[in-house]
Parts: sequence; structure tokens; C-alpha cells
Amino acid sequence: MTIRHLKIFVQVAETGKMSAAAKKCYISQPTVSQAIHELEEYYGVLLFERLSKRLYITESGKKLLTYARETVRSFELLEEAMRKDRMVDRLRIGASITVGNCLLSKIISQLQSKRPELELYAQVGNTREIQEHLLNSTLDIALVEGRITHQDLISIPVVDDLLVLACSPSHPFASRKTISFHELNHQPFALREPGSGTRDLFARTLQNRGIQIKIACESNTPQAIRNMVMYNNCLTVISIRLIDDEVRSGKIHVIQNSTEEWNRSFFLVYHKNKTFTPAMQLLQELSRQFKRPSLPEGVSSGLLL
Repeated sequence: MTIRHLKIFVQVAETGKMSAAAKKCYISQPTVSQAIHELEEYYGVLLFERLSKRLYITESGKKLLTYARETVRSFELLEEAMRKDRMVDRLRIGASITVGNCLLSKIISQLQSKRPELELYAQVGNTREIQEHLLNSTLDIALVEGRITHQDLISIPVVDDLLVLACSPSHPFASRKTISFHELNHQPFALREPGSGTRDLFARTLQNRGIQIKIACESNTPQAIRNMVMYNNCLTVISIRLIDDEVRSGKIHVIQNSTEEWNRSFFLVYHKNKTFTPAMQLLQELSRQFKRPSLPEGVSSGLLL
């Protein structure tokens, strides 16, 4: 039984004649008769009584007609909606929290400028959350700062980034030119939540050096972390992009890592089975325009050894 059977049945019921239904459906009368016969066999009921060359719908036929009309109408609405969808170019973009706070709005603004007809949706979460949305196909593509390890996701580095150790100007570390890694032991830190790419990268640093810190605050909000640094004497490891204003105004002091282990990339990520559309290609091109960040000119910094 198919939607075609139901459409033919509705026309027969409404016209009362096989010939009239055939004309409305643009098919032959024998084809109409065959469709009605197949429906009766499928449901095991008689749909029409044939008396003196006229058709009379049965009680079973009336029941089927009620549902058939609803089904055909729903199918027609579905067809109409999907045809409209083919005319609308959509892009559902995910971003991890660092990317969402420092780059996403700029990229979306440029996308809208270059492709005003493009229908955009954006969602911000940590790297782990965005990965799940990509796997569930609730997002088309994403920009994240964390490692993507799932074998079904393609990950392309597109934007360079830099993590730094940050503290308030009143913190004891701020007055020193160099800090050793072992001095981070048992220091209070404000960190991103588990599942964050920034948190994962810093955790690997601590593990490699056998350092134990004190976690004083966990947050998925960069502003909350900045406040803990400025007003509560916490340290943090954060993208330099997220504290540029505070560094320029002297509210946060930066300590750079002497190694390159905190140099990282933001990744463009999408499912391997996803068609890479022109809109996704444009997103990739726009993302690549952002260069590796650096400290604001004239700002002094410490060095982590």
C-alpha cells in the first residue's frame, strides 16, 4: 500500500466513478481498478459495492476515506515543505565557547554580508557538546578549540590561537619576569568546565609535569573566569583573544609559556558523510582570515619556564 493507492482511492470515493477518478489522476481506468483491488486485498475488506454499474462506498470504505484524506493531506504538506526547503540554503554552525566568544559573531556577520539569502543558526557549547551535535546531525559544521577524536568527524585546522597564563596585577607572579612550572603546584585556578578544549589542553600540561593545582572555580562563562582572576586572586589559562581588553587596560597580567605547547588551532569540524556545501566552503575561507594573536603592543609580560 502506497500514498498513490490512497490518492486513487480518495478520487474514486469522491467522484463515485472509476472513469472520473482515472481522468483526475491522469491514469487509465484499469489502473484505477487495479489500485482499488490491491487496497481491498491489503486490508482484507470490501471498500466499494458495485451495483448496476455504480459504486457505493462501504462502511469500511468510509473509515478508510477519513484516514486516507488526512494521510494524503499530510503528505502534500510534507512535499510542499520539502520543496520550500530545497529553495532555502541553510547552515547550522556550532562553536565551542572560546570561539563563540571571540570569533563567531564576526564570522556570521561576514557570512550574512556575502550571502544575505543564507539562513543561519548558531549554537555555542563546549567541544564535547558540539561534537555530539555533529554526530547527531543537529549541526552541519562547527569551529572548536578542542581535540576531536571521533573517527566519523573530519577536523581541519583553520585558525591559530595562543593560550597564556593570566593573573591580576596584584598577584605575586605579576611582579616577576619568570615563573617556573613547579610554582603552579597548589595554586588556586579558575578553569573552564570538563569537556572544554582549553581545559583538556591545560590538563595535559599538568599531567606531563606532575603538577597538582587547586581548582577554585569552574565555569563555562569566560567573564566569570576573568572576574575570578581580576578580583579573587585566581590564576587561569585562557586564550589571549578572550582577555585582550583587560590586558590593554592593565586589569590582567599575562605570563607566556616558554614552550610551544600552548600554541593551538581552532578546527573546522564536520561529519565525514556530510556534503561539503558552498556555504560550508565559505565558512572555511572566512575562518582562515584570522591570524595568530599576539600580546598588545607595549604590554609587558612574564615568562613561564
